[in-house]
Amino acid sequence: MYFDGSLKLGGGGTVVVFISPKGEQLKYIFQILFNVSNNEAEYEALLHGLRLAISLGIKRLLVYSDSLLIVQQIKKERDINKETMDAYVAEIRKLENKFTGLEIHHVVRDNNIAADILSKLGSDRAEVPPGVFVHELHHPSVKTSDQMIVDSDPTDPSREVMMIDIDRRTPIIDLIREQMLPPDIKANRSEAIQLFCRSKSYVLIHDKLYKRGAGTGILMKCVSTEEGNDILQEIHEGSCANHAASRTLVGKAFRSGFYWLTALANVENLVRRCSGYQYFAKQNHMPAHNHINTPPSWPFACWSLDMIGPLPIAPAGFTHILVAVDKFTKWIEYKPVTKISPDRAVDFICDILH
Repeated sequence: MYFDGSLKLGGGGTVVVFISPKGEQLKYIFQILFNVSNNEAEYEALLHGLRLAISLGIKRLLVYSDSLLIVQQIKKERDINKETMDAYVAEIRKLENKFTGLEIHHVVRDNNIAADILSKLGSDRAEVPPGVFVHELHHPSVKTSDQMIVDSDPTDPSREVMMIDIDRRTPIIDLIREQMLPPDIKANRSEAIQLFCRSKSYVLIHDKLYKRGAGTGILMKCVSTEEGNDILQEIHEGSCANHAASRTLVGKAFRSGFYWLTALANVENLVRRCSGYQYFAKQNHMPAHNHINTPPSWPFACWSLDMIGPLPIAPAGFTHILVAVDKFTKWIEYKPVTKISPDRAVDFICDILH
């Protein structure tokens, strides 16, 4: 089974391609009609593909995908730091028991061209070729906990706790549209002056807030913190994963035309929790303690070994010279060799000892 997901401005689309041992093919396109990220589209394709395989009575299945992130998360080779991805993986774990043999492997995109082309047809809502089944997905296949955390007793409203994410775009939008300050800020205070100065670099177009670039003046779309985290996640671990430093990731997001105030703080938290980045980060190679030197206290107890070459070929064919110097007496031993090998070095040391 080959699967792939695609996300464009028109929406998302996924595809599942079954190939039997005899070469027979079944192709399914799923048009996603709800908001979804590129990784979530990949998970939707895998989840629906496994359900189709179960309904078709398939017991042994080889699964191939060009998304390295999805494959590594399912194989528990990479941490999952998003609740939606964790819910998808948990649902896939439930379906694994339905198969007597199930393996998932990563392939390069060139070996998954058929699924990639069909997934783009699904996201573009384009006409599909004959022999391809088309389905519409109106809701996600998994459920996650909402931002509202309610106690087990719903009759007591005083025990409800709501997690509210403050949208930092609202004060600037209100100031540009209606010249209205937030209730907790007075017009003659320094906070109001700062807000007025900050709003000069923003533009409101069709109720959408944009920020002018500092050097270029290019408009960048202002997104919420949650949308910004999804963008950073896609840049950091998506199909074009780039495990770079925090400022590099933020610069890439800004150059793509997106902006939010807490971008640097969000990406630092993301990089700090990424196991791959911590593994490939700069490591401290300082020794655990100071070096302990061995002083040359008597003759011929401590030698220094070295090799000189390659040299111009001598009449006897010598190209290198093995050299040993006694640290105490400065006695020099040398031996020209025609070929570099461990045996020649061992013979040179044995000649000195004996």
